[in-house]
Amino acid sequence: MTKQYASGARWAAGMALACFAAGAAAQADEARARKIVSGVCFVCHGAEGESSSEQFPRLAGQNSEYIAKQLDNFKSGKRKSTAMSSMVEKLTPDEMAALGKYFEKMAAPAQPPKDPALAAVGGYIYQHGNRYSGVPACVGCHGPAALGTATLPRLAGQFAHYTEAQLKLFNKRERTNDNAVMHAITEKMTALEMAAVAEYLSGK
Repeated sequence: MTKQYASGARWAAGMALACFAAGAAAQADEARARKIVSGVCFVCHGAEGESSSEQFPRLAGQNSEYIAKQLDNFKSGKRKSTAMSSMVEKLTPDEMAALGKYFEKMAAPAQPPKDPALAAVGGYIYQHGNRYSGVPACVGCHGPAALGTATLPRLAGQFAHYTEAQLKLFNKRERTNDNAVMHAITEKMTALEMAAVAEYLSGK
């Protein structure tokens, strides 16, 4: 056996071991997340992030890093919620990350908007903004498909009721995290515009 062949064999064995370890760690994280979800989260958010009520956000398909950040913000108090702060007080950063990955993997099937006419108005605002009032297009940050980023939420498929409620909280400056940009945007939005954008996004 040549030195080059032996070196290559060791590298391959090392890579195989690393992949196995990574796979085992991912399975452990998923099992841990599933246990937490079945014990606490499912009551409001559903076992697979589908949500039990439109007042609670759908977490299925949500960006994992965004979920972990929100959980951390609830725990630190940066984002205010009496219910959530008590739910996350014992979660570790690793568990928050595991929960984010768990929900991100879940399917988030699109559903048609309940009010197509209102959604059409919201679609225009989302894509183009309102130049008459200075409301910018949402697409600039959240993307053409409303999938967001690691630091911005996926809005596509979110319940209209929940999205509208969050916009109103930003407008009233009662949403206490991720608020610098959103305060400036929502203070220019009318109630109709908030409802319309929320309705549009629910059907994405």
